[in-house]
Amino acid sequence: MNEPIPVNRTLEISLANDLREIAGVAARIDEFCKRRSLPAQTAYAVNLAIDELLANTITSGYGDDDPHRIEIVLREEADALVVIIVDDGGPFDPTEAPAPDLGSSPDEPSIDGLGFLLVRQMMDSVEYRRLQGCNIVTLTKRTDAAPEPDSSPTGRPGAP
Repeated sequence: MNEPIPVNRTLEISLANDLREIAGVAARIDEFCKRRSLPAQTAYAVNLAIDELLANTITSGYGDDDPHRIEIVLREEADALVVIIVDDGGPFDPTEAPAPDLGSSPDEPSIDGLGFLLVRQMMDSVEYRRLQGCNIVTLTKRTDAAPEPDSSPTGRPGAP
């Protein structure tokens, strides 16, 4: 009897707090999404969000030079890709990060918070909790196809 081989719907990644490891994470996520025929824009959005969060954690989340581990779990669900990122850095809730002040000064615009704005815009949901000394960020990106926007002037399909 030929039974289908079960597809692993989860990807677990563990990395050190080293910026050089982020590229390897992106490659593994791209491969995970490709093998599941997920839309390219889903892989792009998830990679962008993870890149921003990892870069912030690695550069600002630790008050020492000690090695730390960051854990990432991707889980494919019926209509979404769920990403959980766990780190033992200092408490930081990206959902509470202030919006960037893009109009502060033409000579020196402040782009602090721009990455977190991108994360919130690219994901369908971003959740944060702190548990047992760890930051836990859960990202959700829908994978179901969104309906095409209506481009007719009247807003009615088929109308001139």
